Amino acid sequence: MLSRNKFLISVVLLLIMVSFVNLKEAEALDLDEFGSRTLQRGDEGIDVAVLQQKLKQLNYYSGNIDGIYGGGTVEAVKRFQSENDLKVDGVFGQSSFDLMPELKAELSYNISRDEIILLARIIHGEARGEDFKGKVAVGSVILNRIKSNRFPNTIRDVILQKGQFSSLMDGQANYYPGEEELQAARASLLGYDPTMGSIFFYNPDIATNTAWISQRNFVTRIGGHVFLR
Repeated sequence: MLSRNKFLISVVLLLIMVSFVNLKEAEALDLDEFGSRTLQRGDEGIDVAVLQQKLKQLNYYSGNIDGIYGGGTVEAVKRFQSENDLKVDGVFGQSSFDLMPELKAELSYNISRDEIILLARIIHGEARGEDFKGKVAVGSVILNRIKSNRFPNTIRDVILQKGQFSSLMDGQANYYPGEEELQAARASLLGYDPTMGSIFFYNPDIATNTAWISQRNFVTRIGGHVFLR
């Protein structure tokens, strides 16, 4: 009963505190990363996700928007370069950026400001101490759960599903999210998914209940977290 009450109190505090995040800060997330570096096979990040979105809008790319510069992205870039009389090498450099039309990058989900902040809060709670990629990874798991028929279909319901996130139990999710957490939420919503479709994660250094892990498929390890399907 005590554990249940603690969970309910934490959920109530989380929902109340969402409203105290500065609106301008939440809406000030920009895409300055796009165009700041040459992109090529093996790169990953929010700028790669934006590039994939733009190439898809121009009908050059048909793969998943995952923020990972793989073979499909290389071929899409080559087609873009060929049709624009550029050197066809699959590397998206300054000459390619100069000819890319001004297309608006879009979030993968039509969600509210409060949901972005809620996502940033759970990222903060679950991935404190992780680098940017590790923070995006936690956000990606939440979004991947929305796509799965095994979980609720909204950010709020996935996060508040009982027993899923320890930061709701220990109150870590109630702390104010910083700019990096907000950017990580935005990056995951743009499609950057370093977890490659994972729907579970855990920290092997502190996990106590690990019986369920043997039933899942290992995907990757990012920082202190292991990601699984």
